[in-house]
Amino acid sequence: MKQNLSILLILATAFNVAAQNKKTVKPAAVYSVANKKVTVYTTAEKSEYRISKTETLSFTTNKQPFETEPCIFVDPTVKYQSLVGIGGALTDASAETFAKLSKKNQQELLTAYYSLEKGIGYTLARTNIASCDFSSGSYTYVQDNDKELKTFSVAHDQDYKIPLIKQAIAASGGKLPLFVSPWSPPAWMKDNNSLIQGGHLLPAYCQSWANHYVKFIKTYESMGIPIWGLSVQNEPMAKQRWESCVFTAEEERDFIRNFLGPTLQKSGLASKKLIAWDHNRDQIFQRASTILNDKDAAKYVWGIGFHWYETWTGSGMQFGNVKQTHEAYPDKALIFTEGCKEKYDVNKLDDWMLGERYGYSMINDFNAGTAAWTDWNILLDEKGGPNHVGNFCFAPVHADTKNDKLIYTNAYYYMGHFSKFIRPGAKRIGSASSRDKLQTTAFLNTDGKLVVVVMNQTDDKLKYSLWIKGEAATTTSLPHSIITLVVE
Repeated sequence: MKQNLSILLILATAFNVAAQNKKTVKPAAVYSVANKKVTVYTTAEKSEYRISKTETLSFTTNKQPFETEPCIFVDPTVKYQSLVGIGGALTDASAETFAKLSKKNQQELLTAYYSLEKGIGYTLARTNIASCDFSSGSYTYVQDNDKELKTFSVAHDQDYKIPLIKQAIAASGGKLPLFVSPWSPPAWMKDNNSLIQGGHLLPAYCQSWANHYVKFIKTYESMGIPIWGLSVQNEPMAKQRWESCVFTAEEERDFIRNFLGPTLQKSGLASKKLIAWDHNRDQIFQRASTILNDKDAAKYVWGIGFHWYETWTGSGMQFGNVKQTHEAYPDKALIFTEGCKEKYDVNKLDDWMLGERYGYSMINDFNAGTAAWTDWNILLDEKGGPNHVGNFCFAPVHADTKNDKLIYTNAYYYMGHFSKFIRPGAKRIGSASSRDKLQTTAFLNTDGKLVVVVMNQTDDKLKYSLWIKGEAATTTSLPHSIITLVVE
């Protein structure tokens, strides 16, 4: 009898536990494309399509595609990182070139970049603290040996850069998150006593240099330019013939932990997004692990920034390093802080590879966990500058300043296939291509619009279906094209 009673008690307990567990189980998220349409926007080589609305698709039932049916599979219930924004840098070079344009073309450029309806709706910006290679000359904000920064002044920036930034903010509707990056401390703060050729920050000036960031941010903000974030050092492992300063991983970690982080906090700037690394993908994991494994440094760091120039070593773009960093430190954001096509050649302004490099990088960076993506100069002149060391490069838009003309490269349109449709706060969602010739990423905007980007870098015309939860909408990818599909 006692044995039977024990068995009954065990069964009753098990039943109660099961019932309690059943109550806590949440139903799987549901997403339906019923009654929804797909608007297709296309940019393609050897066509007039430039973010052009090319067709509207409807869904039909297709529960299980065969292997012979190329598909882009999307699952809106599988969610990853949130998008912070997409944009480009407002450098001295961009500002000086902008100033040479007529008022009409200045307005056209601002609309092209910052209007959501008539342009590509940029939502993020970057600018340089003091001079960089894309400045007409080297300059600093303080006089030599002014450790207390009493002579600090951004008067230089008031001629071109500050006016452009203010107009960009206005064109964005009054809000444009801006992060700032130094290329070098003043020469007298460095062990090589030079703005160029790398060198290291002298220990005696660590606090002065930390104070310099605060001075810059507060000065810009007093002039009506809110600062969203800052990086510690542009390309801290680059010894360049232009403004540069070397920080090893340990040096950057210690500077953040002992000087920059506490100084921002004490100055009321703890909310500013502090970005470490700000260099190439090849060493991103080593830099992130060195800094973020130190809890006293990590607590000040919002995210890890990176560039795409690891290709100069002969390497391909190393997206796996970005993904590994994201997986190792999921609580820290990843931000692409700079990229451009180097070695400007006026005869290659129509080269389709310009745009494809952007599309390839953006799709793979987002799929690796990147939360924000920032191009380099928004505008350069007909020579790929100005640049005081002759390091001329491509931009999505160039100005023919002699003839007052704007030249839009296909890179502008490729970036627009992301920035115009994927808006801040959007969640990246599950997406996969059944063909390696079609690369894809997908996001779900806060307004419920689902955005899928599909890029084809091949010479082939490819028919495929956008497949979501047993429903499919079929379209065709043109050779060397990028398509944005908006489901609503």
